[in-house]
Amino acid sequence: MVKRIFQGVGLLVVLALGVIAVSVIRFDKTKEELLPKYGQAPSQFIELASGAVAHVRDQGNQAGPVLVLVHGSNASLHTWEPWVSELGGTYRVVTLDMPGHGLTGAVPGDDYSRGAMVAFTHEVAGKLGLTQYAIGGNSMGGGVALQYAQDYPAEVDALILVDAAGLPRKMDPNAKVPLGFRIARMPVINKVFQYVAPRGMYEEGVRKVFVDQSVVTDEMIDRYFDLNLYQGNRKATGLRFALPFNDTDVADKISSMTVPTLILWGDKDGLIPVENAYEFGKRIKGSKVVVYENVGHIPMEEVATRSAGDVAAFLAGVNAAKASPVAPDAVPDATEEAAGAEGGQEAPSSSQ
Repeated sequence: MVKRIFQGVGLLVVLALGVIAVSVIRFDKTKEELLPKYGQAPSQFIELASGAVAHVRDQGNQAGPVLVLVHGSNASLHTWEPWVSELGGTYRVVTLDMPGHGLTGAVPGDDYSRGAMVAFTHEVAGKLGLTQYAIGGNSMGGGVALQYAQDYPAEVDALILVDAAGLPRKMDPNAKVPLGFRIARMPVINKVFQYVAPRGMYEEGVRKVFVDQSVVTDEMIDRYFDLNLYQGNRKATGLRFALPFNDTDVADKISSMTVPTLILWGDKDGLIPVENAYEFGKRIKGSKVVVYENVGHIPMEEVATRSAGDVAAFLAGVNAAKASPVAPDAVPDATEEAAGAEGGQEAPSSSQ
């Protein structure tokens, strides 16, 4: 009798573990599964010299000034769609999925360093025939855009940093870092999570980067979940998070930059503190800082209209100065009303 009870309990345990495994184990999602959902027009796929295939969208006014936008860690080009809607009437807006992200997926050689992402972006720009453009980026993508402006200054007319990486920083133990990001930095455990991927973990990560939870939709969570499970992306994330965290190569060159720069930040960013916005402002000569009150890590989605309006005002000033070059102090500053600050001074801005 006792033996049967133990056998029965053992069977129940096995069944329970099986149910748990089925609920959390997720294999990679294939191109056939996700392209119909996330890769239809206006998406295009550009093959690069390395054999990588870049997922790109080239939208907006094809005759207008060009704006190239680079997304953040574990995001995709879809994060810029609100700005495409707001700015596309005037600007040609190019967005792309970085290596190891979105529908670009894993790349030959498995190089997911910032330098490799800069080279990837530059090759895509060349394939599209771009010669002069503004470039912007959010979070990880901000660090990419920053280095891009340093590496290709003759091509970059303006730089837009949105809650950007690029400055060495210590991890705040009290920061609201999503569980997925913490796991990605844990040796051994991060390999397990190449197979274990509860949707709730992705939902937690998405919700933590927004203050206004009404912006977070089931569609948005599904998109993050699906694209992070795209074939090779989880392995790429583990490799990327294993790279050095506090490299100073980019930060050391910031003070010599002269490109017109707009710095946008949410004051409630739990991943990269708003203090970094002011530090960027101090280091980048003539830059403008806009800080949004009660906004998190992704202003281009959380306060899309307001942030896009600040970008439009800034770029209008840059393009006007480029068209009619005069002494710098004689050029009217199109961002003063929007930003309300000069080079690194605090510029709080309502998110309403």
